[in-house]
Amino acid sequence: MWMSVCDAVFDQQDAEVVCRELDCGAPVQVLGAAAFDKGDAQMWTQEIQCRGDESQIHLCPTSLPQKYWSHDNDVGLVCGDRVNVRLVGGHSRCAGRVEVLHRGQWGTVCDAGWDMTEAAVVCRELDCGEPVDALGDAHFGPGYGPIWKNRMICTGSETTLKNCGSVQLYDYDCNHDKDAGVICSGEQF
Repeated sequence: MWMSVCDAVFDQQDAEVVCRELDCGAPVQVLGAAAFDKGDAQMWTQEIQCRGDESQIHLCPTSLPQKYWSHDNDVGLVCGDRVNVRLVGGHSRCAGRVEVLHRGQWGTVCDAGWDMTEAAVVCRELDCGEPVDALGDAHFGPGYGPIWKNRMICTGSETTLKNCGSVQLYDYDCNHDKDAGVICSGEQF
């Protein structure tokens, strides 16, 4: 269930937890007075009392219900961008195996369906120009750790790979021998 939170009960520690949970970097600004417009969800009436190190907002302690707040007091939050994708094993920062940061851990992307559309999103996100090649079969060497995305589905207009959809392919044996890679035009040898 989606809930609106009152700006009077949301502070910097709460913001740190929300930005971390969403994998959106550090909090930049907490905004009140429905800065991003009024919500229409049920209003959360308890004070959230995060310490700032929780992994998810629902793990934070809360107080007893407080007075009723209106959607005129919905809190807004701006999280700072951070690098959520990187290219590893190439000759520059604009070529390599695609790795995605999720919940504080780097993992790879499967090459199933990996093509120039997905490569364009990675190159744009890293400010590396246009895609030159979308590679599979661990062209830049096999990664390790989790394989976060089994099959990416991008339209090509996304500003970050995390905004692309993905599907789990149960008939495709994805392992690190099938890690996806990219070469962007910004690559320099």
